[in-house]
Parts: sequence; C-alpha cells; structure tokens
Amino acid sequence: MIGRIAGLLLEKHPPLVLVDVNGIGYEIDVPMSTFCRLPGIGEQVTLHTHFWVREDAHLLFGFMTEPERVLFRQLTKISGIGARTGLAILSGLSVNDLHQIVVSQDSTRLTRIPGIGKKTAERLLLELRDKISPAITLPETGTAMASSIDKDILNALSALGYNDREANWAVGQLSEGVTISDGIMQSLRLLSKAK
Repeated sequence: MIGRIAGLLLEKHPPLVLVDVNGIGYEIDVPMSTFCRLPGIGEQVTLHTHFWVREDAHLLFGFMTEPERVLFRQLTKISGIGARTGLAILSGLSVNDLHQIVVSQDSTRLTRIPGIGKKTAERLLLELRDKISPAITLPETGTAMASSIDKDILNALSALGYNDREANWAVGQLSEGVTISDGIMQSLRLLSKAK
C-alpha cells in the first residue's frame, strides 16, 4: 500500500498530476479540491494517497488532507460508487459540505454533481448516514454551527412541504442548542398543533 507521496511536482493536467520521488514519476489522480491547492510546478508537494488495484490497472489517488482521503475510502465502499465518482464528489463538495448534506439528507445538492442521479444520491445518503465519521469533519463553532443547524432544519421542513413562513416560525420556537433531528421532530409537533 502506498499511503503518502512526497516529492517534486512535475506536471499538472486535471485531474492528473505527476510527482517525482527520487527519480520515479508517480501519476496521481486528484479531486479538484486538492488540485486547486497544489503548489506550482517544480515545487515540493506531499499528498495522502490511496492505491487502487484493479484487474486491468493499478491507480494512485492523492489528497491534500487526510479527511479527504478518509471520505474517499468511505464513498468507494458504497455499491455502485467507483473511484471516478468518488473523485467527482470530492471535486464538487468539501468534506464539511458532504457531512452537512448527509446530516440534513439533502439529495438535491448531490444530484448537481455530474454522474450522480436521484437514485444514486439517495443511496449515498442512506449508506453514509450512520457511517460518516465525525473524525473526518472540521470543527465548527458558535453561531456558525447554530445557524447551520437552523438551516438544516429549515431545509428538512421545506422538503416535507412546509412553506418558508411556517418553517421559520417553527424554528424560531426551538430552544438553543437543539440537535437537527430533535429540532425537526419538535418543529413537526409545533406545526401539527398550529394547524
């Protein structure tokens, strides 16, 4: 297993990069999230890698951060999600974005990624719901976290058919520090009593 590559960046042709390590050039496929953060040609680069062995090829995938690699591995364990689709997902969404999408079960945002249809998006959300690791997400704090939770609850209520006025009213009634799932349940109870 090749877990890390450190060397001289020789070429950049999205999604492929060529890294020279002591005279050996490694071709590495990277998501656009990593590609955009690469140093210039001729500079040193370090990538967390995943070595993929198939019957017809040996492929190397690289990631700027460990959370990206962990998420890529979790994605590719899902039936029907190959390495290319995993790279496409990481190219279109940050690790935190995907975590929030899974928590809020927002399949619409996933379908905006090329190659992800409605059924695939729903399967991804179902498979990742209990498997996505808290260790792969970056910490959020204070009001950013609170507004993110409120937004997720609002999105869930909207998906259930409530209009903006009803959803905003219900979220405004919730106590501070409520979790997303509790917030949704409490909002539904409030809205059912209000009708």
